Amino acid sequence: MRPLAEAIAAGKVMDKVFVQKGLRGELFRELRELLGNHGIPFQQVPEEKLNRITSRNHQGVIAFVSPIDFGDISEVLAATFESGEIPKFLMLDGVTDVRNFGAMCRTAEALGFHAVVVPEKSSAAINEDAVKTSAGALFNISVCRTGSLINTSKYLQESGLRLLAASEKGSTSPHEVNLNGPICVIMGNEEKGISNDLIRISDELVRIPMSGKTSSLNVSVAAGILMYEINRQRFTQGAV
Repeated sequence: MRPLAEAIAAGKVMDKVFVQKGLRGELFRELRELLGNHGIPFQQVPEEKLNRITSRNHQGVIAFVSPIDFGDISEVLAATFESGEIPKFLMLDGVTDVRNFGAMCRTAEALGFHAVVVPEKSSAAINEDAVKTSAGALFNISVCRTGSLINTSKYLQESGLRLLAASEKGSTSPHEVNLNGPICVIMGNEEKGISNDLIRISDELVRIPMSGKTSSLNVSVAAGILMYEINRQRFTQGAV
């Protein structure tokens, strides 16, 4: 535990931390307090999971160092407005596949989106594979973590952004919706989709029309279509 505490004190950015269930004692208490003070999410897991990750002596704690620095959603939003740009955010609700995550970050950065918002838990690991899949885009776009996607979504709405949720439950096509204002695109988990709580508070629920026999799209492909449609409409109106 002490090496992890020293790494945090030295300024290393942690993606996530796994702590063995049942750990007790002063060292664990100090570590938990340190993680809380630095806003680093940790998850208590069975010892078997830690053993599957590494065969080394993990002492009940495994940390994943993030290759990127995480942004603050309020700071990114304020900077976007101050620059005179129209905010375009991408929120990922439980996207766990590293390749999907990296691909969406790559598309978002290429299309001029200002931030990608992810939950602290139940999200793809931000590691070397994610950076590779993003073609380095993760170094050029703000990734903001939040303990509550619901609270963050409400904050974005209060700040003037509309929430555009992509779901098979939607009945409206993206091209039928005016996407020119400040907006946050929400994409869901590869299997479960967007949580019902987020769908309920979303301003628009859209479904990408398809004419083939395949009933669904890969989440990163669907995200790319929606992000492109936003840019297409803005280019048409003379504003990106």
